[in-house]
Amino acid sequence: MRILIVEDEQALANALTQIFIKQKYNVDTCYDGESGYDYALSDIYDVIILDIMLPKMNGFDILKELRKNKIKTPVLLLTARDEVSDKVKGLDLGADDYLPKPFFTEELLARVRALHRRNTDIVVDDNCLHYGNLSLNLNSYDLIFEENTVKLGLKEFSIMDLLLRNPTNIISKETLIEKIWGYDSDAEYNNVEVYISFLRKKLDHIKSSVNIITVRGVGYRLELL
Repeated sequence: MRILIVEDEQALANALTQIFIKQKYNVDTCYDGESGYDYALSDIYDVIILDIMLPKMNGFDILKELRKNKIKTPVLLLTARDEVSDKVKGLDLGADDYLPKPFFTEELLARVRALHRRNTDIVVDDNCLHYGNLSLNLNSYDLIFEENTVKLGLKEFSIMDLLLRNPTNIISKETLIEKIWGYDSDAEYNNVEVYISFLRKKLDHIKSSVNIITVRGVGYRLELL
């Protein structure tokens, strides 16, 4: 999962970044509204955590412009303002959830997971994603086929997670670079190819009936053999 945090209190923003990194999420962090809006327009994020009171461009304006530009990424408003009118305005502008400061880390993580689940048709069963008889454990990073199991590294896990959440779609190399390596990354296509090769070897190791196929000139998708 890739998360965008837009929060001008740098100590809080950095603490949130570390919380999500500890959960093995990919995170980009912005400290003002204009930068946050530019990042969000890339449409590569699974969830956006957005403060309302921001310099340069406030959270309400960011939200309004994102929805006007057809960016449907789930948005969690995170703010010290707990007035009902602010909640109503944020939700009417297209926010998906609202969490006032201060908050418990466990609640924040649960709300982010809920938003991510809400934004996909994939069923998560016992903290596992499934496609055919292939499963990916979201806690242990184990890739499982029948009785065979192999551990994935962080980028391998992130790529497989993205593929399993979009099993019938072709995922382009550009999308993989943006979502896995990040908006400002200098990663190149060969970085993607290397990790796809790693994953294919691990799928072969567990004798999986699911493989990653290359759609030339487009990207990658899963296929049941």
